[in-house]
Amino acid sequence: MTDTWPYTKQTGLVKGDVVGCCVSGGLDSKTITHRLLAAGIDVICFTADLGQPDETDIMEVKEKMRPTGVKETVIVDLKNEMAEGCFEALMAQACYDGGYWQSTGIGRHVTVKGLIKAMKERGVNVLSHGATGRGNDQMRFERYTNVIAPDMRVYAPWRDPVLLVDFAGRTQMLDYLAKFGIKHELPKTKKRYSTDSNLAGLSNEAEDLESLETPMTIVEPLMGVWPKDAPDTPETVTLRFVKGRCTAINGEEVTPLQAMLMANKIAGRNGIGLCHALENRLLGTKSRGVYEAPGMTLLGKGLEFVYQGTIDRRSLQLFKVLSAHVADMLYDGRYFDPSCQASLTAIKQLAEAATGTIKMELYKGNMLYLALTDMPHSLYKEEDSSMEASSGLNPVSSQGYAEIQKVEAVALAEAGLIRY
Repeated sequence: MTDTWPYTKQTGLVKGDVVGCCVSGGLDSKTITHRLLAAGIDVICFTADLGQPDETDIMEVKEKMRPTGVKETVIVDLKNEMAEGCFEALMAQACYDGGYWQSTGIGRHVTVKGLIKAMKERGVNVLSHGATGRGNDQMRFERYTNVIAPDMRVYAPWRDPVLLVDFAGRTQMLDYLAKFGIKHELPKTKKRYSTDSNLAGLSNEAEDLESLETPMTIVEPLMGVWPKDAPDTPETVTLRFVKGRCTAINGEEVTPLQAMLMANKIAGRNGIGLCHALENRLLGTKSRGVYEAPGMTLLGKGLEFVYQGTIDRRSLQLFKVLSAHVADMLYDGRYFDPSCQASLTAIKQLAEAATGTIKMELYKGNMLYLALTDMPHSLYKEEDSSMEASSGLNPVSSQGYAEIQKVEAVALAEAGLIRY
């Protein structure tokens, strides 16, 4: 290793490395790829197809990267794996701060696992990601690489002091590419925030959204509409769950991928799944985001109704602890850690009884309960909970329970342990 870029201590790159660049086809991707190639590094580009709703044709990434001179851009289809990741998070009800359904957190473990497999098949020994040095994704990319492929090194361009100076902003990157005749057109209407998306949802962050005085409504939803713009007529939807997994929508049997696509469309047009969060980042800072997750929100609410009918009180208390742990681990990039996998296994056990059909009404961002049927493991007994005379629980028998409760209550009072 020398002190001449790119073979420096900060990059960790050595001659003979084959770098797998995770790219989107954007300005950053083109700039970093060309800069590494120009320095004599062997580079192969990789993109994960996660069902990104803001990509009309994921294959266009190949054409966008071609002018950089890269020999190959590999598109890895991970839509089914992403759908499975969504279903697992739904089963765990793994929301993070502010009700964020963790579209990015889910997407990263799916992406890294899928891309590393493709990288190894092509002799890649260094994974390069384009995550900022101030956010969560850098840690997710690196930890997942560390646990999946301990022998693979990671290069983070936006922590490289040389590149941070050379490419301080978009202008410098555009100027650099222009020197080599590489065109890059910026969007004609520049958004005032940045976007990252996949099948699970879409996150809007940074730029104008960094100010707490900027309203969340500057965001133009890509997966649906704001509630006020949703139809004036309610829409009814029926979801069938078997063991905590959605198997049918409106009577039509669906795979996980089909379920997510259908739920995104149905919920999106009804203004479902938009939320605002001031979340706690991995690095200890706060981050602001406006998130879209219409399908996750709809399916998550439907499953919540089924859980209410099939999980007992003590199991629910355990479920909430496990759910919070899984949510944190997904956010922190620790999906493959033993405690996360053990929690998911326990949650799957608790969800064994979660079979039922929930009918809901969707109206301008609201999801209203209509009916819960076909629930073979229901714990709800109408005759037991009724306030009217019924053949269920005999109210007289509650007297004994009340007297037992009194023994402890009086003991606490007489011992001076009650404060009021």
